[in-house]
Amino acid sequence: MRFQRLLQMRRLATSASASATLMRAPKQTTHHSTMGTSLSVRTMAGSGAAIPELTQITDNVQRGNYATLNDADVAHFEKLLGTNHVLTEDLEGYNICFLKRIRGNSKLVLKPGNTEEVAAIMRYCNERKLAVVPQGGNTGLVGGSVPICDEIVLSLQRLNKVLSVDEVTGIAIVESGCILENFDQRARDVGLTVPLDLGAKASCHIGGNVSTNAGGVRVVRYGNLHGSVLGVEAVLANGQVLDLMSNFKKDNTGYHMKHLFIGSEGTLGVITKLSMLCPHSSKAVNVAFIGLNSFDDVLKTFVSAKRNLGEILSSCELIDERALNTALQQFKFLNAPISGFPFYMLIETSGSNGDHDEEKINQFIGDGMERGEIQDGTVTGDPGKVQEIWKIREMVPLGLIEKSFCFKYDISLPLRDFYSIVDVMRERCGSLATIVCGYGHLGDSNLHLNVSCDEFNDEIYKRVEPFVYEYTSKLKGSISAEHGIGFLKKDYLHYSKNSVAIDWMRDMKKLLDPNGILNPYKVLN
Repeated sequence: MRFQRLLQMRRLATSASASATLMRAPKQTTHHSTMGTSLSVRTMAGSGAAIPELTQITDNVQRGNYATLNDADVAHFEKLLGTNHVLTEDLEGYNICFLKRIRGNSKLVLKPGNTEEVAAIMRYCNERKLAVVPQGGNTGLVGGSVPICDEIVLSLQRLNKVLSVDEVTGIAIVESGCILENFDQRARDVGLTVPLDLGAKASCHIGGNVSTNAGGVRVVRYGNLHGSVLGVEAVLANGQVLDLMSNFKKDNTGYHMKHLFIGSEGTLGVITKLSMLCPHSSKAVNVAFIGLNSFDDVLKTFVSAKRNLGEILSSCELIDERALNTALQQFKFLNAPISGFPFYMLIETSGSNGDHDEEKINQFIGDGMERGEIQDGTVTGDPGKVQEIWKIREMVPLGLIEKSFCFKYDISLPLRDFYSIVDVMRERCGSLATIVCGYGHLGDSNLHLNVSCDEFNDEIYKRVEPFVYEYTSKLKGSISAEHGIGFLKKDYLHYSKNSVAIDWMRDMKKLLDPNGILNPYKVLN
């Protein structure tokens, strides 16, 4: 329904009930409108980029005091796992990170099939002082799940089972190598949903999600994984299995040690199993895709969404014009329902009463248009169209790396300053950058800043780093909102953590991994 006609109808309405009836959307898409290289190759990101040089060489990484893999070690692991699960050839996919920024030189990939095998591997590696990097779906953006030198890759691909899903309690028990999308489908089979949704859900592992404390698009509704994960099973560096599993949200029995492993990026232990609280899936899901003229209008609309959509608000995403247009240009199958605005918001509601939710979201958009904050918008509750709109948001990150080099930054900023860094960086980079844009999770203050250029060069790199982290620190933000520290950000951790906190992090690492064999060269210097 065109909004101008809708607005006239609302003004003629003589009662609240009549107004509510007029605002109710039909069971289809509703359209509202008021307007008809000398630096490291690791810094390069792009699906078309060449295979990077070895990171140990480009970044002058001093290899730790670890043992060197030999034939006897390989023979031991073949006896333990079987030859089919010990790989010594064609390891490129395990050595190179998703963005082709990091390339290691591992000569061995191990694929254990259960916790006991993981424990046996770690026990042996600790005794031999062989460095190990745990790896899940390898979809990370900070080089946290690939080798830096010649570490053994511990692939968790075979720990892929959903062990149980209880529709009464909402608790699921799952192995860490289970693909997120498969886990979610199993939960949906009994009317539940995994409280985490990512663009990489078809390939990322739930264990990797927990190890990086991944956020995703619905933190505004379900919170982060520290609240959803009830317990974990983790194998320590010495092979000891630490059983921290729990089937209760309320369990105040001593220290909550599970939190040490959520977000520790495999540096303290290898998560092999976890229990998660899964909410019931919503009967009615609606998505609004709206256009706005200014970031000030974006903030006003966000406040309105929190106030007026309340309990059914499940996601609130921001995409600026440059980010959207780049995705549309790179992927012709995408079809944006509206165009021509500096800012776009994707707002999702999830509830149990379809008519009620449709009425609320249409009322919300209509009110925003009356105030002049929202300029154009499309609302749909049709599952197919909902997926089409979400696909636009999911393809934005890939569009930016499809045919160019891209510096990508995942930061948390105060909402009032959420977008300011994009404008500042656009001016700072000038003609050196082809695109400077921002998108992200407005609902939880997580901005994804992107700086693209035709080809990598020193000058633009020096304008970008460490300025991005300095700017974020001055605003009391976080240099990593959801992707972790990994290898790429370890030199900048001090911008978000003071020296006392970092010293305690080092002490915990030494306590749990005294030989430093677990995921070395990551998180801490």
